[in-house]
Amino acid sequence: MASISARRLGKELTEIRNEGCPVGITLVKADDFETWWFTIEVMGESLYKDEKYTLQFRFDSSYPISSPAVQFVVVDGHTSPIHPHVYSNGHICASILGNEWSPVLSVVAVCVTIQSMLASCKKKERPIDNDRYVRNAPDNPKKTRFHYDDDTV
Repeated sequence: MASISARRLGKELTEIRNEGCPVGITLVKADDFETWWFTIEVMGESLYKDEKYTLQFRFDSSYPISSPAVQFVVVDGHTSPIHPHVYSNGHICASILGNEWSPVLSVVAVCVTIQSMLASCKKKERPIDNDRYVRNAPDNPKKTRFHYDDDTV
């Protein structure tokens, strides 16, 4: 019998393959139920016009009860967007990836939320504590206890 995680990811992957992703979001790789990659770009006028980024989702056996580990890919020529909630190592400070995660959220919903976060940004800048955080950050962003205090950028 397949695990809850495998069943859920299988369902989400089937929907993505049958229905496609929203505009600006593309599934790049989903060879297994452990790691998926998507490209994401902001449509319309924004600070990130004509820029494309790659998101990596890592799933554990507790998905969807626990959130996936989501970060921008920053290897092999990939970069993370310069944004007040995105660290230069690709980690994303977003409450839906932490204390506001809900099992009803899907991978595509997370992509759309991050796309929206970029679209609404008013100023390209790194988080104030970027250098300190990146020096000491764990490999898995889920092991960080982010403090969520600004949802205006």
